[in-house]
Amino acid sequence: MKINKYIVLTLMTLIFFSCQNEPKPIIEKNVDKIHQLNSTNSNLFFGISIDSLSVKKSKIKKNENLSDVLNKYGVSSQKIYKLVEKAKGICNVKKIRRGNTYYLLNSKDSLSSLQYMIYEKNRVEYIVFSLQDSLHVWKGEKEVKRVLDTVSGKVESSLWMALYKQGENPEIANELSDIFGWTIDFFGIQKGDYFKVYFEQLVVEKDTFGIGRIFAANFNHYHTNYQAYYYLQDSIGEFFDEKGNSLRKTFLKAPLKYKRISSKFSNHRYHPVLKIYRPHHGVDYAAASGTPVHTIGDGIVIKKGYQRRGGGNYVKIKHNSTYSTTYMHLKGFAKGLHKGQRLKQGDLIGYVGATGLATGPHLDFRVYKNGTAINPLKIKSTPAKPVDSIHMDQFLTLVDSLSWIAE
Repeated sequence: MKINKYIVLTLMTLIFFSCQNEPKPIIEKNVDKIHQLNSTNSNLFFGISIDSLSVKKSKIKKNENLSDVLNKYGVSSQKIYKLVEKAKGICNVKKIRRGNTYYLLNSKDSLSSLQYMIYEKNRVEYIVFSLQDSLHVWKGEKEVKRVLDTVSGKVESSLWMALYKQGENPEIANELSDIFGWTIDFFGIQKGDYFKVYFEQLVVEKDTFGIGRIFAANFNHYHTNYQAYYYLQDSIGEFFDEKGNSLRKTFLKAPLKYKRISSKFSNHRYHPVLKIYRPHHGVDYAAASGTPVHTIGDGIVIKKGYQRRGGGNYVKIKHNSTYSTTYMHLKGFAKGLHKGQRLKQGDLIGYVGATGLATGPHLDFRVYKNGTAINPLKIKSTPAKPVDSIHMDQFLTLVDSLSWIAE
């Protein structure tokens, strides 16, 4: 008997991740069948029996608050006040948002009195206001199902658009950017690059609303496959390539999301302000004013201030005994940033600006090795800790079961 390859691989993956205390997803690849997963007791509505109740759905209107809604349905100001008091610590009724859905549950008798109001705070959380004899307010959460799925595609204009055209969540693009951020410059991806991702869809009721864990991914960039496999090692989940090397490197590929590289590393560049030729030992990233700038690696802030010679607002970070980085022309600094502060890779340090000698907003980014400026675009980062040898057999079994991701 021929066994479906997907079912075998899925079962192997689920067994493996169950052993690692990962949330167990539902074995379902075709998301079009999600509605089959939602067979619930039709007599229960947000956990409330509605056998003797009618349900009315509505949305919060502009400038409408809890009192406005309840007053319309005959609830006294005294009752509303008591509900607001009981809601303290559970829900800030002043932050009820325009456009959010709410439900009114009325009795089916001749009085048709309001028994409950249910306010959907977001896709998952909701607040129940009980107006029965004893007033109560409580918070609940809808069941979130995890549905296994695979998405693949080819880049024509951008990764975001490639996902959008398929009706997939563009959030996947951000996740891939985080996973491969140390090996692929996602502002340099080209037409013809392609990808495949094995992940969880998060499903509430009949709709997907986000993505959960990514188990494996492949991104083909410039005809080279870059693979990623999620693995728990020492209770910490990370992504590794097919050989067990960590995808988390010492430094990020770039410190910000930029539009283009406006000036590269050079020993003889024409300065647009000074109108002279002089060395430019950094990379200029053109970006909108206010674009967040992040440290490319762990380190300590050793300088923060204003460079009168042309750099404007700048931050210098020492990463280790060998490397340091400088970020110049900043519009401003991250709140609380100070000299001597320890930073983690990806921490916010400031915002793109045009302070100092600059013709427009950009980041002048510089990397120093043993005190000498080097080209940031050619730096080779040292990989983080790979899969430990005692776990390697288990890891390679996982990779083998998911090898189709790179096909």
